Amino acid sequence: MLMKKLIATLFIAACALPVRAGGLESLENFMKTAKSGKADFTQVVTAPAREGQAARTKTSSGTFAFSRPNHFRFNYSKPFEQVIVADGQTLWLYDVDLKQVTQRRQAAVLGSTPAALIASSPDLEALKKDFSIEAAPEKDGLQWVQATPKAKDGQLNSVRVGFRGDELAALDILDSFGQRSLITFSKMEINRPVPQDAFQFRPPQGADVIKQ
Repeated sequence: MLMKKLIATLFIAACALPVRAGGLESLENFMKTAKSGKADFTQVVTAPAREGQAARTKTSSGTFAFSRPNHFRFNYSKPFEQVIVADGQTLWLYDVDLKQVTQRRQAAVLGSTPAALIASSPDLEALKKDFSIEAAPEKDGLQWVQATPKAKDGQLNSVRVGFRGDELAALDILDSFGQRSLITFSKMEINRPVPQDAFQFRPPQGADVIKQ
């Protein structure tokens, strides 16, 4: 739950060979040319090992859509239903089982976040205002970019963005608590029209709404 909120509020919307500029070029091309898109995703969250305990992992999956600028949606379907929507003004998090909606002002929470890599910043130079960006070694057949927030007081430690050519393939997110979230995308469709109502959200009747 914490990592899902971290992706949204920090996130929707990313090493064996020598480092080269391919990942940076792919990121730049993606930010300039990918105006909208949708994909399936799988997210594996790994909590750091505690004394006497092994690291714990949780896997979830669902669908993802974005429309630049500043609109994205994560629909978690397994193992629990949850919705994260950025409508351009407000960031909504809806936990179906708890019937609880969290509402936050989008501009206040999506600066130095993975969402900026996918759906917010228009180009690499704009992204560099909030992140230190560098190419990372290729791994698992992907070209990677390492993004480290310049602000040191947030919950995001770093995020690596993986590309297969110019196609967004993965986000590898590490938070300040040592928790890692690896999101892999499949069936990515770039610049396919996404209905604007996909990025609208109204709290369901009877749900508790918490404004932050």
